[in-house]
Amino acid sequence: MGTLDSRAVVVTGAGYGLGRAYALAAAAEGASILVNDVDPERAKAVAQEITDAGGSASAHPASVVDFDAAAGIVAACVAEYGRIDGLVNNAGVIVSGDPWDIGAKDIRHLVDVNVVGVLNVGIAAIEAMRRAGGGAIVNVTSGGHLGMPGLALYGATKGAVASLTYGWAIDLAGSGIHVVGLSPLGRSGMGRSEALPEAEHIAPVVAYLLGDEAAGLHGQVVRFDGSRLSLLRPPAYAEPVVENPPGWSVAQVSEAVRSTLGATTHAIGHPPVRPVA
Repeated sequence: MGTLDSRAVVVTGAGYGLGRAYALAAAAEGASILVNDVDPERAKAVAQEITDAGGSASAHPASVVDFDAAAGIVAACVAEYGRIDGLVNNAGVIVSGDPWDIGAKDIRHLVDVNVVGVLNVGIAAIEAMRRAGGGAIVNVTSGGHLGMPGLALYGATKGAVASLTYGWAIDLAGSGIHVVGLSPLGRSGMGRSEALPEAEHIAPVVAYLLGDEAAGLHGQVVRFDGSRLSLLRPPAYAEPVVENPPGWSVAQVSEAVRSTLGATTHAIGHPPVRPVA
């Protein structure tokens, strides 16, 4: 018996890398998998890999960027398996480079896939899950949203996914749908450094997050690198808070920063570093 027996799960961007590993891990726990990828041959290959291993899977190539096509991904899962119990919002792309070298095409591409695509598929899944009375959504974000050299644009899109996770968790509280984020560090089509863990080492956490036991992590972002498991703290207003009557002057702001706030600035980046003054 697997933890996901009799459940139907959509994994976007599942044609290779981490997405493929997530699909295989969920299938190994008994889920029927709707394998989505923009590349039809890759999607079919992963679905065949799952069925060859005795699991249940079907391929549905489509772009998450198109609103109707994204809704069609969810509809295909419901048509094939009668339901959608889980979504792994994994499809993503990366462009690295200095800010002055990033062009309009790069900006549009990353925002469309990494943010709009997550919204498109997620909204369709939420609608279907609300009708059914429950489900699980795993939004894949990245440690890049904490700040990494050359990855400001990519990190910004992944930061949006983390914020979306917090917001959806609030909106869906009490609905029977749990929403969690995953910040993975492993080899994929976007990052294949030999220093990174194999995708298969990351995947078990996704199978867990899709299950009922993960409901207590609603609204959290999980960080996992194959060895270390932790939670990311969501952004919050930092202490101390300096108060003055309304009508602050520039001099008062300057004094508050100089005397109090300046001594409590936070390190930025991943790994954390102190900003250069």
